[in-house]
Amino acid sequence: MGNQIYTIGRELGSGGYTVGKKLAERLGIKLYDKELLTQAAKESGFCEEIFENQDEKPTNSFLYSLVMDTYSGGNYFSAPFLDMPLNQKVFLAQFDTIKKIAEQEESCVIVGRCADYALASNPDCLNIFVHADMDVRIKRISKRENITENKAKDMIQKKDKQRSSYYNYYTSKKWGDARSYDLTLNTTKISPEECVNIILAYREKMNH
Repeated sequence: MGNQIYTIGRELGSGGYTVGKKLAERLGIKLYDKELLTQAAKESGFCEEIFENQDEKPTNSFLYSLVMDTYSGGNYFSAPFLDMPLNQKVFLAQFDTIKKIAEQEESCVIVGRCADYALASNPDCLNIFVHADMDVRIKRISKRENITENKAKDMIQKKDKQRSSYYNYYTSKKWGDARSYDLTLNTTKISPEECVNIILAYREKMNH
């Protein structure tokens, strides 16, 4: 059996990050989320702020891209990347980093950032999508961020649209569509711990 790589796509307020964190803790393996941005920044020559501004966003303003394209970094600023928009360079840098992590780590959990697409040819990769009913997500975000439910709903819709656009823009699949993943989990009525049990049971079936 090879390395066990788990990728987790998630709706805002679904608890996808928590599921990933608990899965990593249960297995004693690393979790990559924001850490991935830091690593990609170091390896690509971009400053970390660029990654944070471009994080899971399909497009950015033309003016911003024009200004940031004057930043001189590593290979992503040489031919054949010269005419490529900044957001695409950032995606490629993250894409490369995800592949390196999967090759170098014994096993790990990667949250978001089209990791399932980057690792499409990896037979040891299990791709998961975590979602929940809207009313449950609204309550969770309202409590977590200490904001009204109306504001929480706006935040959720904006982030979902952003993640969906990013995923659909860069991959040949559809964000949130069950056919794009090995396993989809609805956390409306099941806990993150129960999700981890389901993931591990599914992995066990894959290995036999």
